[in-house]
Amino acid sequence: MKIAIYPGSFDPITNGHIDVIERSSKLFDRIIVAVLKNPNKKPLFTVEERIEMIKEATKNIENVEVESFSGLLVDFARMKNAKIIVKGLRAVSDFEYEFQMALMNKKLDSEIETVFIMTNVRYSYLSSSVVKEVAGFGGCIKDLVPPHVEMKLKEKICKI
Repeated sequence: MKIAIYPGSFDPITNGHIDVIERSSKLFDRIIVAVLKNPNKKPLFTVEERIEMIKEATKNIENVEVESFSGLLVDFARMKNAKIIVKGLRAVSDFEYEFQMALMNKKLDSEIETVFIMTNVRYSYLSSSVVKEVAGFGGCIKDLVPPHVEMKLKEKICKI
């Protein structure tokens, strides 16, 4: 069984993330969307809220699971018997950082491979940060995130 991990902060999940998840789900037997608990970041949504939004967004993809993790990604991958890390790429600037991370993960565990999936061109400009910024200024994020995420984002921003 080929198990792959798609890690990220997903604060919030975007249609670009979902594109990578859907395409990965056709390549691997099981995809674990792994929400990173990063104490160095100040996310808008809690880990639990992000997991809930991802589960809702991926509920129709049978081989997708959603979990959280902290610490080294390779340790989480070992724990899940995953040998593949999936990373979505939007631009060359993403590649430089992700290539460095892939090499470090390979050094930490030589059995783990990183697979890069180019995002659909429709989402090449899209990031969670951009979505939060546009939403924060009252802009339309309708085609950037699933409807339930749009609603949660608007609720969260109104409380701030």
